[in-house]
Amino acid sequence: MSAEAYVTFSLTVAEGKRLIAKGLARLPQVERAMAEGIVVITRSTTSGYVLEELLGESVDRSSFVTGRTLPAGHPERGEMLSADMPEAVLRAGVRDEHYDEGALVDELSAGDVIVKSPNALDYRRGVVGYLIGAPTGGTVGKYLGPAHGKHLHFVAPCGLEKQVASDLVQASRLMAEAGEKGEGPALWTTPAQIVTELDAIELLTGAGAMQVAAGGVMGAEGAVWITAFGTEAEIAAVNAHVEEVHGEPDMLEYVQG
Repeated sequence: MSAEAYVTFSLTVAEGKRLIAKGLARLPQVERAMAEGIVVITRSTTSGYVLEELLGESVDRSSFVTGRTLPAGHPERGEMLSADMPEAVLRAGVRDEHYDEGALVDELSAGDVIVKSPNALDYRRGVVGYLIGAPTGGTVGKYLGPAHGKHLHFVAPCGLEKQVASDLVQASRLMAEAGEKGEGPALWTTPAQIVTELDAIELLTGAGAMQVAAGGVMGAEGAVWITAFGTEAEIAAVNAHVEEVHGEPDMLEYVQG
């Protein structure tokens, strides 16, 4: 692998989410749907960033959350988050505040976009996983069938911290067996249009990128180290985008103001 220039940098989870959202907005499928179709953004912490980038304005991301993983010993932090804000529907780039939820799936057509952030990532195989607690399959059950049947674009923005060491398909089978004997979530696996920090860099700048390390402390737990490579101009653009997202507050800082 050869390139004119390289740069290596770290991103916290929050910084990565902001970068992912910026990159997702540059996906050709999303740009087309924002111009003349429908984009449905389902609730999640990552999707809150996506909604802000697509609308070009701030939203209450603490109210755009469904399932959540909290640190042991701090259940009170879950009370700072809610699902009070419904999933967002953008028609030709304009938010529809009064859409008919029951009729929305029927209205979607080929080329429209569903944004659903996953809980697990197998990046090498292009597969994501969703923890399912609802008996009807939740949001995934609502949209994944139509995504295939209607040729929608099912886009999964996902931070690299969600990469798992196990085989997701095998894990899904194991959890299905476990569910027959006790309580617990299921794991729904599916291919998707994945957008990680690496994809965002390529979408935003044209540079290539690879993850080279992970981890951190003092608020950088879950951080990733990335090396980007390309032309001098592409690396200059990478540096500009990284500088822009550096300092993005994590969710706890965000809700505490």
